[in-house]
Amino acid sequence: MTTRRRDVVVVGAGHNGLIAACYLAGAGLDVEVLERDRVAGGAVSTVERWPGVRVDRGSSIHVMIRQTDIVDELRLAEVGLQYDDVEPWATLPHAETPLRFAASLDETCESIAAACGPADADAYYRFVSEWRPKVRAFLALGEGPPTAARLGRALWRIGRRPAGGRGELIRASMQPAQQLLEQQFRDPHLRAALGWWAAQAGPPPHALGTAPTAGTLAMFHLRPAGRPRGGSGRLSEALVERLTRSGGRLRTDCAVTAIRPMNDGAEVVTSAGEPIAARAVVAACHAVETARLLGDDAAAGRIRVGHGLGMVVRLLTDALPTYRPDTAGVHTSMQLLVDSTDQLRAAYGDFLRREPPTDPPLVVMTPSATDDSLAPPGRHVVTAWAQWHPVTLATGSWDQRRDEAADAIVATIERWAPGFSGHVLDRVVQAPPDLERELGLVAANVMHVETELDAMFGLRPLPGWSAYRTPAEHVYLCGASTHPGGGVWGVSGRSVARIVHRDLGRRRRFHNTR
Repeated sequence: MTTRRRDVVVVGAGHNGLIAACYLAGAGLDVEVLERDRVAGGAVSTVERWPGVRVDRGSSIHVMIRQTDIVDELRLAEVGLQYDDVEPWATLPHAETPLRFAASLDETCESIAAACGPADADAYYRFVSEWRPKVRAFLALGEGPPTAARLGRALWRIGRRPAGGRGELIRASMQPAQQLLEQQFRDPHLRAALGWWAAQAGPPPHALGTAPTAGTLAMFHLRPAGRPRGGSGRLSEALVERLTRSGGRLRTDCAVTAIRPMNDGAEVVTSAGEPIAARAVVAACHAVETARLLGDDAAAGRIRVGHGLGMVVRLLTDALPTYRPDTAGVHTSMQLLVDSTDQLRAAYGDFLRREPPTDPPLVVMTPSATDDSLAPPGRHVVTAWAQWHPVTLATGSWDQRRDEAADAIVATIERWAPGFSGHVLDRVVQAPPDLERELGLVAANVMHVETELDAMFGLRPLPGWSAYRTPAEHVYLCGASTHPGGGVWGVSGRSVARIVHRDLGRRRRFHNTR
């Protein structure tokens, strides 16, 4: 079979891979993206699950990419991407302590004052004010490779005048999120809501080093989170359109079975046995899969995948959940259905026993409430994310227990919104094996690799695989497996594009999207 040649082959059409491809194609390189799935976007994709009903396969709300210039640099609005602000960004629709977290810090503090008292409102204001510069420094650190110089600049920005000295700054950053929140807030429901946000990266809030994850909520007060009109996958669809207009190519239903380094580049082999030679290969799939494609099973086994969100139930309904009391904007927001930090700890304890949580805390989203393009009149999409569902169960299999775990998730919504279950018309259950199979999320971890200190910055995904390079020359990495981590962010895609562009010696302006 004749070997075709490209400047760059990107393996995987997740949003980071597509972003890398768009920048490189826009700079004049011959770029081809190969995707094993029939749908581009990976966990940032939207498909028709029921006739006329579009449902996200992974993410629904975009937080991190809204903190960057990527959408503007790639002129994605010109190719159909339109964001609606998620305002408020979260609610706790608790009967005793309903909380509304708005982009406006003052509005959020007013809600906390009414529900929890002025002391907690003042504490929240101080908390966000303290963490805001740290979050800005973290976002800046994520804009490029995690070099010692970049890390040093970020730490310098954070620690110029820390209260209590730099030792106290380090100590505070290493503590568990739960301890931090218990020190600063009195109301147990406020602690639970903020602790549940801190858990979204994977590790439980009682784990060491999770305090900064709680602090990242400050970014919601920098710029609102967004939801693409037409579903989360509209971001990926816009990227595909930009790639095509820039002269790049995308092939779906085209799996890669091997990556072979060569003297002047690398060769990828597709499942059809087709070899494609490239001056550079960007692996935008999971790092474990990349290691296997390179034939390095030892490296694949050393990557610590760790925790994950675990399980999703996507519901077709004829009504939205009715919470009591009604909280303004509840259906626009992430609905945090969590009672206490004890509930979080218990759910994680179930996970350690390799059992589904008996009382799962949830993040519920209702995108059809504000986007009528997702479902016909009289129909709604309700998505419930649950944390810490083990891939391998202690008793039984997921085929046997999938419905049992999904029933527990629906029952939780019912407890918070009585009568809701009577409005459920159908459902799609994404248990951990389904997330692995459908989206390539090893261990159902949307962050790909653990988000604890031994797998962050220059250690992500492994010490010899950091800074977007593999040990194999001409083979690069991007995606959630790399610095700065998961979420709909896109910066690793842009960063690897800059590196490849420089390594290939191109002189055309990098941001030219033609």
